[in-house]
Amino acid sequence: MMNGESPQDATANYADNRASPSTNPVAPMRGVSDGKTATAMSTHKGTTGTIFEAAFVDPAYTWPPAEGQGKNAIELQASTALIKSVAPNDRLDELDDDEVSLTPSMMSSDDEGAATSPRSRRNVQTTTTTTKKRFGCCKSSNEQIISANSSNDLVSKSSSFGSRFQKGSKAERRAERQRRIIAKKKKRRREARARERYRRVPEGILIYRLDTSDRTITLVSGPSSNTDMNTLMTKMVVINAKPSSDISRRGIILTGVRGEIHTVVACEQRTAIAWLESMDMMLASSPNDATRAAMENQLGEGVAMNRVLSQKSTRSNWAKGKESKLSQTERDQIEERYVNLAAYSNNLIRAGAFPNSNANSQGKGKAAGGGGGIYYTVTQIHDDGEEYDEETLESIAKRRAVIKDSWDFFRMVCSLLRDKRKYDEVFRKLQLDPVYSYLNSMTGLNDPGDDMAMGGNIGADKPITQMHLTEYDDMSNSQIAKDLVRRAEVALPSLVEICKALAGSLGMEEVGVGPVKDASSALRKAEKKYEGDVLKVTDYCRALLVVKDFPTLLALLELARDSFGPLIRRVKLSTLKSDRNAKPGGYRDCIINLELKDHICEIQIHMWPMWVICGVDGFRHYRHCLEYSTDTFGDPYEALAGLDRKTMAELIVMAEEAVADMPLETLEWYHEKFILDYFAEVGLFLHHGLHEWAETTLRALIKLRCQSPDIGPDHHETITLYKYLEQALRAQKRIDEADEVAAKIAEYKQLKTNEKVEADKSTWDQWVTEPFESIVDPNKKERE
Repeated sequence: MMNGESPQDATANYADNRASPSTNPVAPMRGVSDGKTATAMSTHKGTTGTIFEAAFVDPAYTWPPAEGQGKNAIELQASTALIKSVAPNDRLDELDDDEVSLTPSMMSSDDEGAATSPRSRRNVQTTTTTTKKRFGCCKSSNEQIISANSSNDLVSKSSSFGSRFQKGSKAERRAERQRRIIAKKKKRRREARARERYRRVPEGILIYRLDTSDRTITLVSGPSSNTDMNTLMTKMVVINAKPSSDISRRGIILTGVRGEIHTVVACEQRTAIAWLESMDMMLASSPNDATRAAMENQLGEGVAMNRVLSQKSTRSNWAKGKESKLSQTERDQIEERYVNLAAYSNNLIRAGAFPNSNANSQGKGKAAGGGGGIYYTVTQIHDDGEEYDEETLESIAKRRAVIKDSWDFFRMVCSLLRDKRKYDEVFRKLQLDPVYSYLNSMTGLNDPGDDMAMGGNIGADKPITQMHLTEYDDMSNSQIAKDLVRRAEVALPSLVEICKALAGSLGMEEVGVGPVKDASSALRKAEKKYEGDVLKVTDYCRALLVVKDFPTLLALLELARDSFGPLIRRVKLSTLKSDRNAKPGGYRDCIINLELKDHICEIQIHMWPMWVICGVDGFRHYRHCLEYSTDTFGDPYEALAGLDRKTMAELIVMAEEAVADMPLETLEWYHEKFILDYFAEVGLFLHHGLHEWAETTLRALIKLRCQSPDIGPDHHETITLYKYLEQALRAQKRIDEADEVAAKIAEYKQLKTNEKVEADKSTWDQWVTEPFESIVDPNKKERE
């Protein structure tokens, strides 16, 4: 099962012509399946491939339909199929059930004979029933398997099945006959359901089937009322496929063997991505006998096909680099694993495994997209009652878990570097403050900093420590840490009173105290930073103050010096200096250490513009950046370096899973979670050669950032998106458009340079015309 989709029911034209949603019983035209072959049956044997069936938008209609017109679901199918060697024109659906045996490559390799069994083609089809129950609850029992067939090398019918009857007992023969009778009844019911299925398709929807074994795409549903029969694509042998620049990011441009070009637009993003990836894999292989036969049917016998029957498609990304050296067996294995993963992910989405509980997805009454929680799908592989190997599903689930962890990590890197850029931009703006020049020239107390390049110290060279008591000589590190925790609890009330006094004098609203650091945390910090010396840990007893700007910070430092100067042991300003490095992750603050009740405490002074970016989660941001060394990345997409093409394709499946509830066209400027997901997916597209879809996504994100009241067109985040857009355009050889984007980026840089020049000029003018104290502490008279 692959890529089940849930397209919405009507279009605007459909709603105008009908009062309520209905189905389209129009009889299929010539060249279109009448329903008899609507099941996922193989066309050729002796080759490997996958069969996909999916819903696409009729060009005469729009998708999604206007709000309020309802939805219908079109079940999308894909069955990984490995076909046995038979004559190319034989059809699997012409065989009786008793001619088919099950040896799918998807079964466990531990099965007897799995290593030596010939390749087979597996056909899977499922039916979907409507249910309102969520994933994990009781499911409806109406979920049925339509068909599950696969084939091995077929020898003559008489010898194959005659031997089975000769060896068995009379009871076994009777059971075999009964099994075959039941199988034929099931087959007739499956065929009846299949015929009905594609005869009644929602208006404006076309169902196409892709068979990668012979590179054909075939229309298997009938036309709609407004379908343009002159331009409708009914069948094509594909020689090239690439993403279209459709703003919905669901379009694929197909080129046929006769040179015809058609653009198909899927009803959901996942369909377009899975189909394009599978076609890219398909086109990287050398044409097989089935493909040659399909091409001859399209071109006619005797037509030279040297051009189209070249060894491999040079335009396929899977025919480039190290992937070009893959054997056909390796390609088949990669294709099967990809299809299985995408199908498994799709089934989770369809089953409602990711509840659409995010409030953001309800914005402006737009549909969140996806069919999770409404339609539930069951896929099984079996042979007339024999269950498929459970290890198969388990292995797919394990692979998905690995890829999901990789996607989560990459997304986290994108989030961390996004926040780092925010910190850097805030610090750039803070430096435009007239008093910053004075602050930048100040020297802290006992503050060589942590930047070794600037002569500072790190770790064991910390200039201040807790008081070393004689009793500590006979105590373990754990005992010392516990004693320091006890002393911190004694000093905490005094620290609270000092913070209250400072906050009251300066009118600060953001104040926090404690809790006291526990002994285990202190031991871990000592091991990580101070070579195990717990006396170097000076934040057992801690508090925080948030100041609104640099003048308020300078006023606080002056007030602290005048009020309790003898107690101050360190004033650390190094991260606020323009020539010093920020903390890991880009954060900058001021730290005051003072000694209370023979214990060194810590007051963290945060700048409000920086504090508001992550709030209390700022420490988590700092810890993750430190742990994963994210500051070594100049670009979050560098985290993808070294990944092979197969892994990249699987990561895109996980990206689509993350945005299943929010198609690109429904995204709004306040959907921050999904905007980050799409930004991370852009990186995958750029590294995977899908530059058209990267461009489409970036243009949508830029539009949303321009609409945001907190960001706008000249914000650094918007400019960052423009940089990636320029990269995507240049990769497509659209140089003129790329140059226009580059000019906009250069204009932004010039604007920031002018801001710095103006700020320096106004600072000098203010120093000349105003007293120094009014600049450093503009509220000093009011406070006094």
